Amino acid sequence: MLRIIFVMPIIQLLLFGYVVNTDVRKIGLDVYDFDQSSYSRNLINSMKAGDYFVPDDRKKDILSLEEQFKNFNSEMALVIPHEFSQQLIKRDRTELGLIIDGTNANSSGIGLGYAAQITGKFSRDAYQFDMPLTVRYQILYNPEAESVYFMVPGIVATLLTMVTVMLTSMAIVREREMGTLEQLIVTPISITNLMLGKLVPFAILGLFEISVALIIGVLWFNIPFLGSPLLLFVLSLVYLVTVLGIGLVFSTITSTQQQAMFFAWFFSVFAMLTAGFFTPISNMPQWMQYVTYLNPMRFFMSIVRAIMMKGAGLPELLSNIYPLLIYGTVILVFAVSRFVKRTS
Repeated sequence: MLRIIFVMPIIQLLLFGYVVNTDVRKIGLDVYDFDQSSYSRNLINSMKAGDYFVPDDRKKDILSLEEQFKNFNSEMALVIPHEFSQQLIKRDRTELGLIIDGTNANSSGIGLGYAAQITGKFSRDAYQFDMPLTVRYQILYNPEAESVYFMVPGIVATLLTMVTVMLTSMAIVREREMGTLEQLIVTPISITNLMLGKLVPFAILGLFEISVALIIGVLWFNIPFLGSPLLLFVLSLVYLVTVLGIGLVFSTITSTQQQAMFFAWFFSVFAMLTAGFFTPISNMPQWMQYVTYLNPMRFFMSIVRAIMMKGAGLPELLSNIYPLLIYGTVILVFAVSRFVKRTS
């Protein structure tokens, strides 16, 4: 308990220092360059300045733009028209297209400001144009720039994680502290039935929690729900396997409910911070971005936001579903083996 009390706060301090960053940088920018001129290449290079954008100017079909947004592979798209260089040479009014994933209202607004400043500076400094480039933009999924649209789906994922992990982590420990675990073991009940009896009620409670949160979000906060509720609940069950397994692991490595609660609380804070709940993952240091792959909540939070706000279907979500399936299988197998070892 002393190790937990002194070590975990230090880890959390380091975690907050690196993860909680309100700066918006390294915005994924898909570039659709239909001009393919030296002018357009110079504009793309100017977008790389200051580490605000990460332009991807590889040739791709513009029809795949929405799929890129739904897969969270891109946050903004810059469209350079065919006549871009000709209009610059003639000093005519020149327009650029900017399409923005408005899921995160704060990041999209700041990114739009960055783009306007960079394109304006490009036209003034590089070509001494009196009339700056005009950026015509369109914000998808959240055109009203309501931050609650981004936060509520994240809260849904956070509630499901915190409630199920905390309750499951204390399930076996409570029986051990009360002295009833040994009584259960010597009864004709099999280990499998005992574990199901401990986990299934919390799984049902988790589904109830997410249902209530979704109803309040849609009816009270008017959050759009563009995707399939059935798909969301099925994938919530997949995620529940993972978080219930994590709670069961905590329950088998601790001796008191206090210790189990401490482990569950620490994991919940880590999961929430590294899942992109407050701060976009792209804003974190590169090494911390790799650490976030250890967090299953990262993938589930992306799933919830993609289904609710973008209407994403199964094909667009596969890159997040596969890691959850792997996490769920590995963690549950490890949890079961630990439980059997502790009870044998």
